[in-house]
Amino acid sequence: MADTMTTSGSMALITRARAGDAEALNDLCAFYLPRLQRFARGRLPQSVRGPVDAYDLVQDTFAHVVQRLDAFEPQHDRAFEAYLRQALLNRLRDQLRWSRRRPTEPLDYERAADVPSPMDEAIGNETRARYRAALRRLRPVDREAIVARIERGLPYTEIARVLGKPTIAAAHVAVSRALVKLAKEMALTPPDC
Repeated sequence: MADTMTTSGSMALITRARAGDAEALNDLCAFYLPRLQRFARGRLPQSVRGPVDAYDLVQDTFAHVVQRLDAFEPQHDRAFEAYLRQALLNRLRDQLRWSRRRPTEPLDYERAADVPSPMDEAIGNETRARYRAALRRLRPVDREAIVARIERGLPYTEIARVLGKPTIAAAHVAVSRALVKLAKEMALTPPDC
Protein backbone atom coordinates (compact mmCIF):
# COMPACT_ATOMS: atom_id res chain seq x y z
CA MET A 1 0.00 0.00 0.00
CA ALA A 2 1.35 3.45 -0.82
CA ASP A 3 2.55 5.73 1.96
CA THR A 4 -0.18 8.19 1.12
CA MET A 5 -3.85 7.50 1.42
CA THR A 6 -6.69 9.78 0.55
CA THR A 7 -9.43 10.55 3.04
CA SER A 8 -11.91 8.74 0.83
CA GLY A 9 -9.55 5.74 0.61
CA SER A 10 -9.18 5.64 4.36
CA MET A 11 -12.94 5.93 4.83
CA ALA A 12 -13.50 3.16 2.31
CA LEU A 13 -11.16 0.89 4.28
CA ILE A 14 -12.92 1.79 7.53
CA THR A 15 -16.30 1.03 5.99
CA ARG A 16 -15.05 -2.33 4.70
CA ALA A 17 -13.39 -3.11 8.06
CA ARG A 18 -16.65 -2.33 9.89
CA ALA A 19 -18.35 -4.85 7.61
CA GLY A 20 -15.85 -7.51 8.68
CA ASP A 21 -13.38 -7.33 5.77
CA ALA A 22 -10.12 -8.67 7.23
CA GLU A 23 -8.05 -7.44 4.29
CA ALA A 24 -9.30 -3.88 4.82
CA LEU A 25 -8.40 -4.12 8.51
CA ASN A 26 -4.92 -5.37 7.60
CA ASP A 27 -4.52 -2.43 5.18
CA LEU A 28 -5.54 0.01 7.90
CA CYS A 29 -2.99 -1.57 10.25
CA ALA A 30 -0.25 -1.49 7.62
CA PHE A 31 -0.87 2.19 6.92
CA TYR A 32 -1.54 3.60 10.38
CA LEU A 33 0.62 1.52 12.76
CA PRO A 34 3.96 2.88 11.48
CA ARG A 35 2.58 6.44 11.67
CA LEU A 36 1.43 5.88 15.26
CA GLN A 37 4.78 4.36 16.21
CA ARG A 38 6.63 7.40 14.85
CA PHE A 39 4.17 9.63 16.70
CA ALA A 40 4.65 7.70 19.97
CA ARG A 41 8.45 7.71 19.76
CA GLY A 42 9.74 10.42 22.04
CA ARG A 43 6.40 11.02 23.71
CA LEU A 44 6.78 8.17 26.17
CA PRO A 45 8.63 9.60 29.21
CA GLN A 46 11.93 8.01 30.17
CA SER A 47 10.55 7.01 33.57
CA VAL A 48 7.90 4.83 31.91
CA ARG A 49 10.02 3.31 29.16
CA GLY A 50 11.42 0.45 31.24
CA PRO A 51 8.22 -1.42 32.07
CA VAL A 52 6.31 -0.20 28.99
CA ASP A 53 7.28 -0.38 25.36
CA ALA A 54 5.94 2.28 22.98
CA TYR A 55 5.34 -0.40 20.34
CA ASP A 56 3.10 -2.33 22.76
CA LEU A 57 1.15 0.83 23.61
CA VAL A 58 0.62 1.57 19.92
CA GLN A 59 -0.56 -1.98 19.25
CA ASP A 60 -2.87 -1.91 22.25
CA THR A 61 -4.29 1.48 21.30
CA PHE A 62 -4.92 0.42 17.72
CA ALA A 63 -6.63 -2.79 18.85
CA HIS A 64 -8.83 -0.78 21.22
CA VAL A 65 -9.80 1.68 18.46
CA VAL A 66 -10.57 -1.16 16.02
CA GLN A 67 -12.97 -2.70 18.55
CA ARG A 68 -14.85 0.61 18.61
CA LEU A 69 -14.66 1.28 14.90
CA ASP A 70 -18.45 1.36 14.63
CA ALA A 71 -18.55 4.38 16.96
CA PHE A 72 -16.06 6.42 14.88
CA GLU A 73 -17.66 9.33 13.02
CA PRO A 74 -15.27 11.38 10.84
CA GLN A 75 -15.61 15.15 11.17
CA HIS A 76 -12.86 16.29 8.78
CA ASP A 77 -10.03 15.11 6.51
CA ARG A 78 -7.55 12.89 8.31
CA ALA A 79 -10.06 12.43 11.15
CA PHE A 80 -9.17 8.77 11.64
CA GLU A 81 -5.48 9.53 12.12
CA ALA A 82 -6.35 12.32 14.55
CA TYR A 83 -8.65 9.92 16.39
CA LEU A 84 -5.86 7.35 16.63
CA ARG A 85 -3.35 9.94 17.85
CA GLN A 86 -5.74 11.21 20.52
CA ALA A 87 -6.43 7.66 21.68
CA LEU A 88 -2.67 7.05 21.87
CA LEU A 89 -2.09 10.27 23.82
CA ASN A 90 -4.79 9.21 26.27
CA ARG A 91 -3.08 5.82 26.72
CA LEU A 92 0.28 7.55 27.25
CA ARG A 93 -1.25 9.81 29.91
CA ASP A 94 -2.87 6.83 31.62
CA GLN A 95 0.45 5.00 31.61
CA LEU A 96 2.23 8.01 33.06
CA ARG A 97 -0.35 8.34 35.85
CA TRP A 98 -0.06 4.62 36.55
CA SER A 99 3.74 4.80 36.76
CA ARG A 100 3.59 7.70 39.22
CA ARG A 101 1.41 5.67 41.58
CA ARG A 102 3.75 2.68 41.55
CA PRO A 103 6.97 2.46 43.52
CA THR A 104 10.07 2.62 41.36
CA GLU A 105 12.27 0.75 43.80
CA PRO A 106 11.60 -2.71 45.18
CA LEU A 107 10.06 -2.81 48.62
CA ASP A 108 12.23 -3.88 51.52
CA TYR A 109 10.19 -6.59 53.21
CA GLU A 110 12.68 -6.80 56.07
CA ARG A 111 11.95 -3.24 57.19
CA ALA A 112 8.95 -2.62 59.40
CA ALA A 113 6.44 0.06 58.51
CA ASP A 114 6.90 3.49 60.06
CA VAL A 115 3.29 3.62 61.20
CA PRO A 116 1.18 1.06 63.02
CA SER A 117 -1.38 -0.92 61.07
CA PRO A 118 -5.09 -0.38 61.78
CA MET A 119 -5.13 -3.68 63.65
CA ASP A 120 -2.15 -2.60 65.78
CA GLU A 121 -3.93 0.67 66.47
CA ALA A 122 -7.10 -1.15 67.59
CA ILE A 123 -5.16 -3.57 69.77
CA GLY A 124 -3.11 -0.69 71.14
CA ASN A 125 -6.21 1.33 72.01
CA GLU A 126 -7.83 -1.66 73.72
CA THR A 127 -4.65 -2.51 75.61
CA ARG A 128 -4.19 1.11 76.67
CA ALA A 129 -7.75 1.19 78.04
CA ARG A 130 -7.16 -2.05 79.95
CA TYR A 131 -3.81 -0.67 81.22
CA ARG A 132 -5.44 2.53 82.49
CA ALA A 133 -8.29 0.64 84.19
CA ALA A 134 -5.89 -1.80 85.85
CA LEU A 135 -3.53 1.02 86.88
CA ARG A 136 -6.39 2.83 88.67
CA ARG A 137 -7.03 -0.28 90.81
CA LEU A 138 -3.42 -0.50 92.07
CA ARG A 139 -2.17 0.98 95.33
CA PRO A 140 -0.82 4.54 94.90
CA VAL A 141 2.79 3.46 95.55
CA ASP A 142 2.62 0.73 92.87
CA ARG A 143 0.94 3.13 90.45
CA GLU A 144 3.67 5.70 91.07
CA ALA A 145 6.43 3.12 90.46
CA ILE A 146 4.90 2.04 87.14
CA VAL A 147 4.26 5.59 85.92
CA ALA A 148 7.82 6.61 86.83
CA ARG A 149 9.42 3.72 84.95
CA ILE A 150 7.02 2.94 82.07
CA GLU A 151 5.43 6.27 81.23
CA ARG A 152 8.14 8.71 82.23
CA GLY A 153 11.11 6.40 81.54
CA LEU A 154 13.00 7.48 84.64
CA PRO A 155 16.23 5.66 85.52
CA TYR A 156 16.19 3.52 88.67
CA THR A 157 18.36 6.01 90.54
CA GLU A 158 15.64 8.64 90.12
CA ILE A 159 12.86 6.13 90.89
CA ALA A 160 14.61 5.22 94.15
CA ARG A 161 14.61 8.90 95.12
CA VAL A 162 10.92 9.43 94.08
CA LEU A 163 9.72 6.30 95.92
CA GLY A 164 11.95 6.89 98.93
CA LYS A 165 13.82 3.58 98.47
CA PRO A 166 17.28 3.22 100.02
CA THR A 167 18.94 1.57 96.99
CA ILE A 168 18.61 1.17 93.23
CA ALA A 169 17.98 -2.55 93.78
CA ALA A 170 15.06 -1.76 96.11
CA ALA A 171 13.59 0.56 93.44
CA HIS A 172 14.03 -2.18 90.85
CA VAL A 173 12.21 -4.70 93.07
CA ALA A 174 9.39 -2.22 93.73
CA VAL A 175 8.88 -1.60 90.00
CA SER A 176 9.02 -5.34 89.21
CA ARG A 177 6.44 -6.19 91.87
CA ALA A 178 4.17 -3.36 90.71
CA LEU A 179 4.40 -4.64 87.12
CA VAL A 180 3.43 -8.15 88.22
CA LYS A 181 0.39 -6.71 90.03
CA LEU A 182 -0.47 -4.64 86.96
CA ALA A 183 -0.29 -7.72 84.71
CA LYS A 184 -2.65 -9.61 87.00
CA GLU A 185 -5.09 -6.69 87.06
CA MET A 186 -4.97 -6.36 83.29
CA ALA A 187 -5.75 -10.06 82.93
CA LEU A 188 -8.85 -9.50 85.05
CA THR A 189 -9.92 -6.39 83.11
CA PRO A 190 -12.49 -7.13 80.41
CA PRO A 191 -11.47 -6.08 76.85
CA ASP A 192 -14.27 -3.51 76.60
CA CYS A 193 -13.47 -1.76 79.89
